Amino acid sequence: MPVPFLEPERISAMINGNDGSIFSYLDMLSGSAISKGTVFALSIQPYINASIIIQLLTYALPPLESLQKEGEEGRKKLQKITSVTALIISLVMSYGYYFTIRNQANAVKYVNGAEGVFAAVVIIGVLTAGSSLIVWLGNLINESGIGNGISIILFAGIVARIPTDIRTLFRDAQLDNKKYFYILLIAIIEVVMIGFIVLMNNAERRIPIQYAKRVVGRKQYGGQNTHIPVKVAMSGVMPIIFAMAFMSLPQTIQMFAGRPDPQLYDQWTVWQKFYNGLLNFFSTNSVWYALIYFVLIIAFNYFYVSMQYNPIEIANNLRQNNGGIPGIRPGKPTSDFIQRVLSKITLIGAVCLGVIAIFPIFFQMATGMQISMAGTSILIIVSVALETVRTLESQMMMRHHKGFLE
Repeated sequence: MPVPFLEPERISAMINGNDGSIFSYLDMLSGSAISKGTVFALSIQPYINASIIIQLLTYALPPLESLQKEGEEGRKKLQKITSVTALIISLVMSYGYYFTIRNQANAVKYVNGAEGVFAAVVIIGVLTAGSSLIVWLGNLINESGIGNGISIILFAGIVARIPTDIRTLFRDAQLDNKKYFYILLIAIIEVVMIGFIVLMNNAERRIPIQYAKRVVGRKQYGGQNTHIPVKVAMSGVMPIIFAMAFMSLPQTIQMFAGRPDPQLYDQWTVWQKFYNGLLNFFSTNSVWYALIYFVLIIAFNYFYVSMQYNPIEIANNLRQNNGGIPGIRPGKPTSDFIQRVLSKITLIGAVCLGVIAIFPIFFQMATGMQISMAGTSILIIVSVALETVRTLESQMMMRHHKGFLE
């Protein structure tokens, strides 16, 4: 359902002609809703941005940190703060979307005088309302459905692109019969990639924990052995999203500012030559782009894991509960051991994420065909599917459901 006063054909031409920009990244997450100018064009991106911002601020602002430690009530307050922040971000993104398609694509009807003001208010209001409606639907799924509602909506948006991407692949293959072999190769690669992502999601390093025995009256407490699971892919797709947003900045700047005219190369200033070289350096089909993208994924993975895990806090909690790692002294030696384990596991997970993210880039450079479902899309789809399956299994076990065939 397109937004009133928009011309989807011009919007699609603008976004498809600027591959690698921030809009092509948002179009992937929204299931091509951005390029079609639909009511749900912003999708859940404002809510994702708000969640990331609030999550970062909980480590920087003591009031938000105290709310995080208050249990269920604190979680509800943080949820309200996140929803308000998402509404503000959706308003800002709606205005940016309107401003861009009006100036860059000339895709807004009636942009002069009072009619232009009315069109702007309608477009911004409809886009903001669509984003808020999606967040509301996601919360309904959280309360009455299975799994995380926001993740399932993101999953649905990406899956909705699959038929269009498949048609595009076969249309390109009809122009060159040799590309039918590449389609078969892409199918095999994506099956292998799905298996690799499933293996990576389930892989974990278990740190053994042993609790000391203590006697209170006639009862004995503690003495059991357990472990701390450290998942290889504990950060999920977040490092790729951070790196993708950063790497899309040069292409986004090019979309707004354009490129110098190559026919006037002799008249270019030093700044124009530097600017053109920078755009070539960050081209989505260059080796340097892939290498920088890979390094950023590793860096953001370490950053995200450092926010999720605090080895000092884990070591203090173990000591307070009379627990410890066999062969490791309590206190600082325990925190240092946990930090070393985290660093090794984080590196393995970051390299796996980087390989998944940059493989489609090298495949496109080698064959000239773009993988319809890139590494990021497959990672999101598989992660959400595994999370939903785990939620279903836990619900069945909680209700002692043996299945329909038993």
